[in-house]
Amino acid sequence: MPSIDCYAVVGNPIAHSKSPQIHRLFAEQTDQALVYEAIRIDSEQTPFEYAVRQLMTKGYKGLNVTVPFKLDAYQFATELTARAKTAQAVNTLKFSEDGSILGDNTDGIGLVSDIEINGNSPFKDKRVLILGAGGAVQGVLQPLLEKVPASVHIANRTAEKAQELAGRFNDGLVVTASGWEDIPCEQGFDIVINGTSASLEKKVPPISPACLKSDSLVYDMMYGAEPTVFMDWAKQHQPSCQVMDGLGMLVGQAAEAFFLWRGVRPETASVIQQIRDGISA
Repeated sequence: MPSIDCYAVVGNPIAHSKSPQIHRLFAEQTDQALVYEAIRIDSEQTPFEYAVRQLMTKGYKGLNVTVPFKLDAYQFATELTARAKTAQAVNTLKFSEDGSILGDNTDGIGLVSDIEINGNSPFKDKRVLILGAGGAVQGVLQPLLEKVPASVHIANRTAEKAQELAGRFNDGLVVTASGWEDIPCEQGFDIVINGTSASLEKKVPPISPACLKSDSLVYDMMYGAEPTVFMDWAKQHQPSCQVMDGLGMLVGQAAEAFFLWRGVRPETASVIQQIRDGISA
C-alpha cells in the first residue's frame, strides 16, 4: 500500500494529458500530499474494470477518466452523483474504504465555473446557444441549467439528436433545438458555446454570424497554443465580443475532482495561466 495518497488519470491516448501538471499545482497550492500520474489503459489487452480494480488494490484513492472510458466508468461505479446520472457519463471516480465507488461528472461544473468566474459572465437570465449534441454537451447541460439562464438553444448537424437532448432537459426552463440552418438568431445570443470538435479539424460550425452580439461571450471547448478557428471567426464578425477556449474548463473540472477527493477547493486562474504559458512555450 502506498504511504502517500495516489491518484491518476486513465485513458487512451493519455501521454498528452495536462492533468498530472494541473493536480501537482493544485497540491502545491493547497499543501496536500499526493501523487498523480497518467496511466494508459489498452482495453484490447486489459479490460477497463480489471485495470481499475488493480489500481484500487494498489491503494489508489481516485481516478480521472478520459476518452474512451467515460461510459465504462459510468457502468463501473457503485454510486452516482446526480450530475453523473444526468450526463450518463463519469469522468471522476472516488474509492472509499468500504469498497464503494462513487462516480461523478465534473465537466459541466468546470465549464460553468470558468465562464462565470474567469469569464465574469453569469448565466442567469442569459440567452445561451450550444453547438453540438454529443457527450461533451450532454455533460454540461445540467450544471448550466441550474444557473437559470433565460433560454438555451441546442443546435446540431443532426436536428433530431439535438431535439432528443433538449427533450431530456426541457423541464421548467426553455430548452429548444434545431439543425444548423434553423437557429433563431434574430436577437443574438449572450453566450455561445461550441461543444463540437470542429476546431480540431480547423473548421467552424456552419452558423450565421447573426447569432453573435457585440457583447457576446463566445466559448470553444477545444483549446490550443493559439486561439481556435471558432474564436477567430467570432472576433472577425464581432470584434468587441469576448472569446475563451476550453483550457479553463479542463482546469475547472480538475478542481472539482480535487475537491471531491480532498475536500479542498483550489483556485484555478493562476493554474490556467501556468498551463497556458507551458502550451505557448
